[in-house]
Amino acid sequence: MKIAIRMDDITPDMNWDNFLALKALFDRYHICPLIGVVPDNRDDGLRIMEPREDFWEYLKELQGEGWMIAQHGCYHQYTTRKGGLFPLNCFSEYAGVPLEQQRSMISCGKKKLEERGIYTDIFMAPGHTFDKNTLKALKECGFSFLTDGFGKKPYCREGLTFLPVSSRKKDCFREKQGYTTLVIHANGMNASEIGWYERMLAEYPDKFISYNEFMEIPGEKRGFAGNLAEYLQASAKRILVKLIGLRHGNGGNGR
Repeated sequence: MKIAIRMDDITPDMNWDNFLALKALFDRYHICPLIGVVPDNRDDGLRIMEPREDFWEYLKELQGEGWMIAQHGCYHQYTTRKGGLFPLNCFSEYAGVPLEQQRSMISCGKKKLEERGIYTDIFMAPGHTFDKNTLKALKECGFSFLTDGFGKKPYCREGLTFLPVSSRKKDCFREKQGYTTLVIHANGMNASEIGWYERMLAEYPDKFISYNEFMEIPGEKRGFAGNLAEYLQASAKRILVKLIGLRHGNGGNGR
């Protein structure tokens, strides 16, 4: 299986130590990830270090190196307890919100990025959660891709191409055909977790691809049965993570 990388929660005041450590690692193996940039971050949990003053210019430098950028919501604020069509979590910035409000937030985020010189037609929903109104609003706002869902290759739904993420990291390294995405939340990573990626890249260099290669794979049309199977798989994963979290005393909430 071929593996692309996406990095969530990119903000001017993120954990730059972790981000730059990972960037050095990806540069060594000539891998260009997708990064999800929050247009107007209002989530205090993402504020880790002093803001980088040249943040927006740096993003354009990364684009010039081949990195892809996705719009990661608008404010990164969870306002509902809905899981939507892909219920990996039971909180959302979008799922359960009226269509007009979703359209306004998505359009606002897009405008804020473009005012900074960042143009993209890829969307990354905070918490992985979205509903039918989200998909309709994304299409109306000019987006073509959504980085989420489960599957072995890109698929088409509601006029958008979905770029699937991995359900379990270990499954990515099995000898089977297909494409997937490993999701990285660099803000909370420790040295051991960064070291895991270093080992995997060293051991399986031929499995990793840059995100632009992933986007070139044609999307397959998928029907009701495939969408239902995805919904059930996401629900099962959420419940399993919750149970594991309760066992370890942390509640099992992912972001």
